[in-house]
Amino acid sequence: MTLFQPVRGMHDWLPEEAERFTQIVERARRIACLYGFREIQTPLLEKVGVFSRPLGESSDVVGKEMYKFVDRGGEELALRPEGTAAVVRAFLSNHLTEALPFKGFYAGPMFRYERPQKGRYRQFHQMGLERLGDASPWEDAEGIALAARCLEALQIEATLQINSLGDAPSRSAYREALVAYFETHRSRLSALSQQRLDQNPLRVLDSKEPEDQEFLSHAPTLTVFLTPEARCFFETLCTALQTLGISYQIQEHLVRGLDYYTHTVFEFVPSSGEGGTILAGGRYDHLVELLGGPPIPGFGWAAGIERLLLATPIKEEPVRPVAMISVGPFEAVAYTSAQLLRAEGHMVEVFCGKDLGKLLKKADRARARYAFVMGAEEQREQAVLVRDLDARTQEHQPLAALQEIARRL
Repeated sequence: MTLFQPVRGMHDWLPEEAERFTQIVERARRIACLYGFREIQTPLLEKVGVFSRPLGESSDVVGKEMYKFVDRGGEELALRPEGTAAVVRAFLSNHLTEALPFKGFYAGPMFRYERPQKGRYRQFHQMGLERLGDASPWEDAEGIALAARCLEALQIEATLQINSLGDAPSRSAYREALVAYFETHRSRLSALSQQRLDQNPLRVLDSKEPEDQEFLSHAPTLTVFLTPEARCFFETLCTALQTLGISYQIQEHLVRGLDYYTHTVFEFVPSSGEGGTILAGGRYDHLVELLGGPPIPGFGWAAGIERLLLATPIKEEPVRPVAMISVGPFEAVAYTSAQLLRAEGHMVEVFCGKDLGKLLKKADRARARYAFVMGAEEQREQAVLVRDLDARTQEHQPLAALQEIARRL
C-alpha cells in the first residue's frame, strides 16, 4: 500500500510547532487590539482578478507563483497568495466604505508556487494588518511602531529600513531615468532583469541575481525625483518615526514586489544581517480604486509566520495537564471528575487501566504535573490519591474536595 507524503512545499504542523505558531499570532493580535484593530478573515479562494489587477500581471506573484484554476462553473479562481488585496475586496464587497477608518488584523494560510526552502513553503502563513481611510504619514509611522512592538514582544532583533516610492509624477520621472540607466547595461543584466526592464523597471531594483548587483549600487535613486508634496510626506514620516522613538535606516533602492505601493515602503530585516525580510509593508493609496471602489488611501504590513518562528527565541512553556487515573473499573468516577475540573478551566487527561505503573508512565508522557489516582482503596474510602509527579510525593485527600485541591495546586 502506498504511504502518502505531503504535497511538495506543504508542511505538517505538529503539536509543539503549532503551539508556538498560536503563541506568535496571539501576541501580535493582543498588540494590534491595543491600536484599535479588529480581526478579519477572508476566504482562501478568490476570483483571479482580485490579485491580478492590483498586483500587476508582470509581478512574480501573478506571472509565476499564483495557484489558479477554472472551477466546474467555468469561473477562474485563485488560492490566496497575499492578504492585502483580499482584505480590500472584503472591505468593498461588504459595503464598509462609509465606516472609516477601517482597521483589520488577519492571520492565515497563503499559497505561492515557488521553490521550497527553510522557512518558506508553498502553503505558508502570514499575519498582518490593513488600515483604510487615513492619508497621514503619522498613521504610517504608527503602523510601523505597531510592527516594531510585535517584533519586540517576540524578542526579535530587527533593523527597520524605509524608503519612499513617491506619488505618480515622482515615479513617472524616476522610471524614465531608471530605464535610461539600465538600457546602457542591458546586455550584462540577468535575463530576469532584462524582462523586468520592459515590464516594470522598478522591480529590477529588487533583483537578487549576482550579475545585477554592480549595476544596482550605481542606479539612480528615487528620492532625487520626488515632487515637493512627496518629499514633504516622506520627511514628515521620518520626523514621526523619530518622535515615536523608532530607529530606522533609509534604504534608497528599497522597493516592494507588488505594484500597488505608493509613498511609504519599509522592511524589518534581521539585525544580524543573516536571513531575509521578517516583516514588510507600506502605503497603497490607489488599491481600493483598482478593485472598483472610491479613492480611499490605505496602509498595511504582513509578516511570514514561518520566518517569525525561525527568528524568535521565545518558546513558552506549555500548560501542563492534570492526569485523572482510574486503576480498575472506576472510569465513571474518573471521567465525571475530569468534566468537573475542565468546567473550572483545568486541562485534564484521563487514563484508565489495571496497571498503575503503566498509567503513571502515560501521565509522564503527557507532561502532567499532578495525577489524581482512583483505585479500589480510594473508592472504599471516597478519597483520591494526589501524586506530585515531579517531586514523587503523594497523599490521600477526600474525593469531595477534588475541585478545591485542583484550585490550590
